[in-house]
Amino acid sequence: MTEVIKFGIRALLVVLATMVAAQAVEGDPKAGKEKSAVCQGCHGEEGISIAPNFPNLAGQFQKYIERQVLAFRDGKRTDPMMSDMAAGVAELQDIKDIAAYYAGKKRMKGAPSSNKALAAKGNVIFYKGNIDTGVYACSNCHGENGYGKDAQNNVFPMISGQTKDYLVKQLNDFRSGDRHNDPAGMMGAVAKKMTPAEIDAVAEFVAGM
Repeated sequence: MTEVIKFGIRALLVVLATMVAAQAVEGDPKAGKEKSAVCQGCHGEEGISIAPNFPNLAGQFQKYIERQVLAFRDGKRTDPMMSDMAAGVAELQDIKDIAAYYAGKKRMKGAPSSNKALAAKGNVIFYKGNIDTGVYACSNCHGENGYGKDAQNNVFPMISGQTKDYLVKQLNDFRSGDRHNDPAGMMGAVAKKMTPAEIDAVAEFVAGM
């Protein structure tokens, strides 16, 4: 199973390289600051969310932010608030500008967990996964430091320092199938193998990275 996942990731990266070459137009962060005014009500002016159920966007990859906003706009991903917000964005350039603005902010960073025992369990899952149940190590896609793979990708986001509540919700949504905009169903396949306790532990660790 691990080899199949690795093969799928390699194939996906080839596709991504082609997509990136075709999407040469970048966003304008200066224009994005003004356009992001409505976004700041939840995600903050600096990309640090005002509530734990809203994701931090500070330093997130521009391409990844763009892809998620488009997924909300096009109905491939749903959320009571974000779906309506994304539906109101008329121009692709607006999405690119807003994404560039948040991507240029100081990268999100978590505070070390106070629950060291739980974070230690999450550390093991993040770096080693669970061989017995086929849970793939998070670091294989999200990087050794949780910073993702590279600035041009739109699939593997930076998750280091993301809010725990948001991480838990997304993993549970992938696990249940409520969220299914992950390419080739990779996140869904991993999350379905995770127990609620594993999800809680890895979210505890990642949020504090």
